[in-house]
Amino acid sequence: RQFASFLMERLNISKEQRSEEDDYIVVFSRASNRLILNEAELLLSLAQEFKMRTVTVSLDEQPFDSIVRVISGASMLVSMHGAQLITSLFLPRGAAVIELFPYAVNPEQYTPYKTLASLPGMDLQYVAWRNIIEENSVAYPDRPWDQGGIAHLEKEEQERIITSKDVPRHLCCRNPEWLYRIYQDTIVDIPSFLEILREGLKVKPNLKKSKPASTVHPGRVR
Repeated sequence: RQFASFLMERLNISKEQRSEEDDYIVVFSRASNRLILNEAELLLSLAQEFKMRTVTVSLDEQPFDSIVRVISGASMLVSMHGAQLITSLFLPRGAAVIELFPYAVNPEQYTPYKTLASLPGMDLQYVAWRNIIEENSVAYPDRPWDQGGIAHLEKEEQERIITSKDVPRHLCCRNPEWLYRIYQDTIVDIPSFLEILREGLKVKPNLKKSKPASTVHPGRVR
């Protein structure tokens, strides 16, 4: 949290000014891959479930500082798995991080943002949702290999990857099966998504001026 404050200060970003009543949810929108294909439906369902307004942010369309400013006042951040989730370190205490995973990608194997949310002093809630309906995903086997394409592989290997229901453990980050699956677009199944949130969020995201649950004093760096 000290690092996040330091970074905002150096980038000349002021924290989002908000009233107690103005709780809102931020959804990360992507322009070219890992799309949420029913984004409008997802935004509406979140607004209805939590009685909060919803806003989208996009690294493709907005400068980084404006995204950080919006996230610094949000009650919840919802995003597909990806590097943009590092911005969760700017969330206020009491907020929630909701990470979405495409079909065949096991959240238990990709946990950097879960770890970040659970660090002592962060005081964030974390929930992972995983698409388990194959028909709700769109893959792109003919794209370049670094965007999930598998056309360069042997026919048998292509077929194995396409029929696999779970990406096996692998080394980062050039595994073709991992890339094929993580670059899928996804239709979020709204009933299962809301059910996961109701089960996973112990309390409604609450940004009251809560004191930190724990304080960490790192040792001197030698």
